[in-house]
Amino acid sequence: MKALKKINLFAVLLAGLMMSTVQSCKKYPEGPAISFHSRTERVANTWKVDNYKKNGNDYTSLMADYSETYTKSGAYSYSLGSISGTGTWEFQNNDKEIKLTGISNQKTYVLVILKLEEKAFWYYYMDGNDKKEFHMVQQ
Repeated sequence: MKALKKINLFAVLLAGLMMSTVQSCKKYPEGPAISFHSRTERVANTWKVDNYKKNGNDYTSLMADYSETYTKSGAYSYSLGSISGTGTWEFQNNDKEIKLTGISNQKTYVLVILKLEEKAFWYYYMDGNDKKEFHMVQQ
């Protein structure tokens, strides 16, 4: 009987330890808690807008044709109808942000990652006083 109580206590302690470890693995506010693909592999994709908000107001319909492409080698490009540009990207701030630089006719942007999964990439950036939030999905 005592052995069974020790095993149960051990199982509870182990489960608690595992739960705290999983919680500490979660880098982004919206997830994922754990992934089998590196962050670079998850970013390297072509993304299209699923939802776009500026200062909390929905402007998704204005960005319906917008897409972004990130490569594993750090190349970046975007397209919105006939407007397009290229640049480079890199993680910064312990992989919680992406810095976009050298973008054609644009300034440097810092994207704060909210969610980074294989098929979903959510971020926001500040453009002056405007908060622009993008929920991107795999194209």
